[in-house]
Amino acid sequence: MAAISYKCPNCGGELIFDPNSQEYKCEYCVSHFNQKELEAANPKEEPEAETKADKADEAEAVAYSCPSCGAQIVTDETTAATFCYYCHNPVVLQGRLSGVYMPDKVLPFKVDKEEAQKAFLEFTGKKKFVPKAFFSREQIEKLSGVYFPYWICDVKLDGQMKAKATNVRVWRMGDTEYTETKFYEVQRAGGIQFQELTRNALKKANRQLVEGVQPFQFEESKDFHMSYLSGFQAERKDMERAEFENEVTQELKTYSTNLLRESISGYATVTPQNTNIQIREAHWNYMLLPVWVLTYQGKNNKTYYYAMNGQNKKVCGELPVDYTKIAMLFAVVAALVFLITIIGGYFI
Repeated sequence: MAAISYKCPNCGGELIFDPNSQEYKCEYCVSHFNQKELEAANPKEEPEAETKADKADEAEAVAYSCPSCGAQIVTDETTAATFCYYCHNPVVLQGRLSGVYMPDKVLPFKVDKEEAQKAFLEFTGKKKFVPKAFFSREQIEKLSGVYFPYWICDVKLDGQMKAKATNVRVWRMGDTEYTETKFYEVQRAGGIQFQELTRNALKKANRQLVEGVQPFQFEESKDFHMSYLSGFQAERKDMERAEFENEVTQELKTYSTNLLRESISGYATVTPQNTNIQIREAHWNYMLLPVWVLTYQGKNNKTYYYAMNGQNKKVCGELPVDYTKIAMLFAVVAALVFLITIIGGYFI
């Protein structure tokens, strides 16, 4: 398994992607480099085409040699970028993102770790019953920037609907009530377009979590370069679009049918008779999207997850509750109520 790191041409230090400047930063000599300068200094950054032997190795190989210190590090099969546990330098696992695993696009982080930690503290500071251990210094340091794999879909559909509709008019003349019912045949047809539909492409990911931090601003996406992963963790896909393509198609057809039905108005009743929805175009892109994540093991052995969109800081997750704090609050309230009752009884 080949592992690569990106070296500063000035001092040889490790380069990482800097969300603030959207360039590559050397933390040793504080130099900054744009994409072209990085590629010139590291000309072999892009992976070679994947061979059958590579695919065979991928099923079992989960170890790599750190290019900085030579240590052997073990990872999950889907891990594509991480840090060396010994020298802490960022490394990208080259073979994990080659061939069919090569993303089409990447949405770079815009929120750095310091800003993510500050936002996390502001978020938890508003929650009165969160355990202190959840936002301790040791816990905050575990906040990790991870590129998660997603499938992004743009779809154009053509829809037609035929329906029967009625209008009813009721009036009275003297003692007689009259009812008039008119029948109509109604047709609707048009093109419907859906953009940037997002599906999680990693089985082990908490689906509620990675979908809860959406939406992302996809207009800021870049053509994929492995160098964007330097300084972050990254996962590669292990779900192909075929696994949920039928589900997405059915959802779009159902939604399109509802749109056509809602376009028919001005009638007392509307009964669809025939609906035809066909997909005209569908474009899928495999992308890596930025998420800051944190996990916490509660006293009840339940794992709590916190996630923040690495582009716009939208937060999602389930926070632990310190029931001792709640019990103390109820005790204080009960004591105050008892005291007020005693005082009130004294003056009566």
